[in-house]
Amino acid sequence: MTAFTSSREKRLWVASLSVFVLIFLTLFIGQPLEKLFQSQDVRAIVFLLVMVLVGAAILLHAVITKPTTVEIAVISGIAAVYIMFILRLGMPERSHLMEYSVLAILVHKAMAERVAQGKKISLPALISFVITFLLGVIDECLQLFIPSRVFDPVDILFNGMAAAMAIGSFILVQWIRKRIKNSKMKK
Repeated sequence: MTAFTSSREKRLWVASLSVFVLIFLTLFIGQPLEKLFQSQDVRAIVFLLVMVLVGAAILLHAVITKPTTVEIAVISGIAAVYIMFILRLGMPERSHLMEYSVLAILVHKAMAERVAQGKKISLPALISFVITFLLGVIDECLQLFIPSRVFDPVDILFNGMAAAMAIGSFILVQWIRKRIKNSKMKK
């Protein structure tokens, strides 16, 4: 018996694990990189590059899923909230928001694929949040044992908030998509 219900689910879990490993690696390479990126100009360029990559991912997703006008409006609103939120944060908080948002979406999509393949899972969004939140707790607790890092319970809450925002946004878009589809079927 295989642990995965489909090759897509397996790819999503591998991607989730890869993102978590990369987050984990920042515990060790984050300090040297932070010194390398001390210049605000360099940080701004890196931040803009990351935003361009996120935008490219959103555009590719839009091409694949062909969202309706309403979905595009909702996604634009969500993006605006994220952008304003990001602009109010310092660099470490921005990275937490981006890292744990991506991780949460991957975990949630893996759970959704599992459900789509016929597995009974109660509250997959909540389970996805809990998994992502616990990975954030592990990430932060490991910092207790790394001399150059500082344990901060606020970061745990921030990781959880990023996961909740990402999964909540995803669920909102899916709910709108379903309502639009149902209203078209009734006509």
